[in-house]
Amino acid sequence: MTRDMTAVEFTPRVALASLSGEADAEWARAGSEYAGLAFMGGIALDEDSRDAARKLVARDRNEFLPEDPFAFIDAQLTALADVPIQAAFNVRSATVGPVRKAAAVCADHEAILEVNAHCRQDELCAAGCGESLLRDTDRLCEYVSTAAETGATVSVKVRAEVPGVDLAETASRLESAGATMLHVDAMDSESVIRDVVDACDCVVVANNGVRNRETVHEYLDYGADAVSVGRPSDDPVVMERVRDATEAWFAARP
Repeated sequence: MTRDMTAVEFTPRVALASLSGEADAEWARAGSEYAGLAFMGGIALDEDSRDAARKLVARDRNEFLPEDPFAFIDAQLTALADVPIQAAFNVRSATVGPVRKAAAVCADHEAILEVNAHCRQDELCAAGCGESLLRDTDRLCEYVSTAAETGATVSVKVRAEVPGVDLAETASRLESAGATMLHVDAMDSESVIRDVVDACDCVVVANNGVRNRETVHEYLDYGADAVSVGRPSDDPVVMERVRDATEAWFAARP
């Protein structure tokens, strides 16, 4: 039995997971037939994170680097206003102030602000973004509480298998800081979803390897409230399988 989803309602319980430099409003619109939630981004907000993103571009990685990241978030969310999908924006920042500003933009659009504590590229971690936040729970909680103060619904993207990080304990602290949703990249430790679900009352979206009925049902059986699809999110064949498997799982339960 899944938990109360009134804090974040979306159907089907499938999300499109952010793909750096690719996950924009056009991408979300294309996936809206199969998903109820789209995490756009990720986008770097402050100078240190933007410098890290430029270094990633220099080694052939796609990144969003608009002149004004906050205007970009606003424009992308505006472009989704007529699309029946819950919008979210995944953001990176080495400092907390820009997170507040991005959260306020999201709040104006009734969109979810997602703090990126997930990316593990060396350039981002060196700047104090992504996975480095997961290793510094106090700072991550400050980001969450600051974003939540704007009235935005706050998600945090995290990953399993980070040495020294107890993901269940982190989940509990993030909930206390004001997170409503946890977007969990389970890596090769799918059962970590159960640990996170047991540790908090946040909406839990399971990510990594979601492709078919078996992978969808495994995560939902562990207690996830929804699943998300990353790289194949632009593949209608995969997305149809995932949507149908998710709807079938919930239809079989009162």
